[in-house]
Amino acid sequence: MACEHPIIIDLRSDTVTRPTEAMRQAMAEAEVGDDVAGDDPTVNALESASAERLGKEAGLFVPSGTMGNLIAALVHCRPGNAIIMDQHAHTRVHEVGGVAALGGIIIDPVIAAPDGQPMPEAFEAAVHPADIHHPITRALWVENTNNRAGGTVVTPETMAAIREVADRHGLVVHVDGARLFNSAVAQGVDAADLVRDADTVMFCFSKGLCAPVGSMLVGSEAFIARARRTRKMLGGGMRQVGVLAAPALLALETMVDRLAEDHAKAAALARGIESIDGLELAMHAVQTNMVYFRSTSPQWPSTKLAAALCDAGVLCFDVQADVRLVCHHDVPSEHIPLAIERIAEVVAG
Repeated sequence: MACEHPIIIDLRSDTVTRPTEAMRQAMAEAEVGDDVAGDDPTVNALESASAERLGKEAGLFVPSGTMGNLIAALVHCRPGNAIIMDQHAHTRVHEVGGVAALGGIIIDPVIAAPDGQPMPEAFEAAVHPADIHHPITRALWVENTNNRAGGTVVTPETMAAIREVADRHGLVVHVDGARLFNSAVAQGVDAADLVRDADTVMFCFSKGLCAPVGSMLVGSEAFIARARRTRKMLGGGMRQVGVLAAPALLALETMVDRLAEDHAKAAALARGIESIDGLELAMHAVQTNMVYFRSTSPQWPSTKLAAALCDAGVLCFDVQADVRLVCHHDVPSEHIPLAIERIAEVVAG
């Protein structure tokens, strides 16, 4: 994006983070092998560490979170089966319809609570009856954090209630945990406690954890064996990929606790935006590293406002009626007041 400002504040997403110098060094020194043959020791170490970290039996390193979610859907479901998820879930809205196009899988959308928590009663109401006229429901899908709800967290208590629904109907539970560790840090709980009641989990290394590439899929040994075969089918079989697993392993070991810094930056950013006349946001939804806000003036629809902010050197995205800002490692804390100042100047016109 072209901008004349000497300081560009990139708040589009935590996906824009760059690997740290330590990660670059780890990449250069990584021990590698053929991962498709199971011979890459760095990948093997990453998969084992990830599974252990989340209390699961095994893991599979995948190029992206989208592929990880797609693999989970293809393993859990057959064509014509249904998955229940939030109507705004990333898998439904931002993953190119892959589960439908490549798996023939139906998504049954439900509405989350106003605070972004998935509602177990809504999940249960959406389960199809055992009738030959209906698709067979196979899975309940939970996104944690809930991106479109503002990066809000899903609690262990909600997950336990969803597990009860799943058990009553013989369903599996998958967690799209792209930002799972943000949720864990925000709640002050172990990530394993957040997914104790899930059968399978995907989480990303390439967002707030700053690794350049990659996500992890974890679950039972039997699930991962099928997932590995599905990854190969989708073209995701990688060779000497230890050069990418090394920074991911370092991210898992060293970058989780520092996510609290991103949350603090987002809270400060939200407080500043809340004080600007003509803008509104829901402070209760600023729980992790995201800030969603909008103008109260019809002259500033989200698309126009986001474009004006980008021109002012505050890079962001418009998401439906809102503007979304995402704090991350590569945005220094001292840039937050500058971002607030520029936003106020743009709105003041």
